[in-house]
Amino acid sequence: MGRPTKEKSLTQQDVIEAAIACLEKEGESALGVNRVARELGIKPPAIYKHLDGNAGLRRAVVLAIWRKYLTYSQEQMAGLSEPNALLRAGGHATRNFARSHPALYKVMMQFQLQPTEPDAAALIQESLGLLKKSLQLYDLNDSQLIDVMRMVNAAIYGFISLEQAGLMTLEHSTDTSYEVMLNALIVAIEHIRRDSSDLPP
Repeated sequence: MGRPTKEKSLTQQDVIEAAIACLEKEGESALGVNRVARELGIKPPAIYKHLDGNAGLRRAVVLAIWRKYLTYSQEQMAGLSEPNALLRAGGHATRNFARSHPALYKVMMQFQLQPTEPDAAALIQESLGLLKKSLQLYDLNDSQLIDVMRMVNAAIYGFISLEQAGLMTLEHSTDTSYEVMLNALIVAIEHIRRDSSDLPP
């Protein structure tokens, strides 16, 4: 028997890793079957044996990016048990990941994971679990936890999105502003924990 060709030895993981490499080098426009095939030195039809075209490629890549991001975040939060420290570590991990991998972060956040799909549902639960880990230490009830999770996600994602879009043009450190925002979130969480009983349902 002859030596296997690239197409015959190709795995789905090979395709995903090549797609991520293209993303890192060239940005979102490089996330396509034809570009990834060129990266691998194969013909595009070989990729269709592993993934369902551009849509399947994007989905598989997004799931891989989420796993990469969650692993990094867990490493940054390891060993911490104080809620404020956990929240800060999570906030910094997200921003650092977005800065180190801007194209990956953009693609990851533009794709809506479906909780009805088992592999996506597992990532959703893992992502929520990271945030809950710190927020539950504030002794929030279920309704408060949902409110705070939405607030924290909106603040962090909104800040990073504006920063990546180059819309923070005033002559003031964005690092300082990010710290101020995290401090404000911590104060707001404490306020919600103490005073939400006085708010209307």
